[in-house]
Amino acid sequence: MKFCWSTLKVKNLEESLKFYHEIVGLKTNKRFNAGPGREIVFLGDGETKIELICDEEVKEVSYGEHISLGFEVDCIDEKINFIKEKGIEIHSGPFQPNPNTKFFYVLDPNGLKIQFVENK
Repeated sequence: MKFCWSTLKVKNLEESLKFYHEIVGLKTNKRFNAGPGREIVFLGDGETKIELICDEEVKEVSYGEHISLGFEVDCIDEKINFIKEKGIEIHSGPFQPNPNTKFFYVLDPNGLKIQFVENK
């Protein structure tokens, strides 16, 4: 079995696309209308894929506090500086549970926790 993608319902597609393009670094793979008032965008390639669904009938989304998406970065300190330059608040961290791993969280425009992790 192979994992395909994570699906996220979003309130504002353009705001979410800006975040996942600029902050996470994912590129748009496919974008299409999926019926009246519904648009779908697939981001990423290879093993990292996210599906964003924007439905004009959905006014609020809720992911829960115990769900996050993790993305590996080369240098956690550089990513923290980049995040701060973009005016995005650090949700929590950085944490270093062992000498080889360091990470922190931000929130995407819909309140989903996004984890950036450096594996040394």
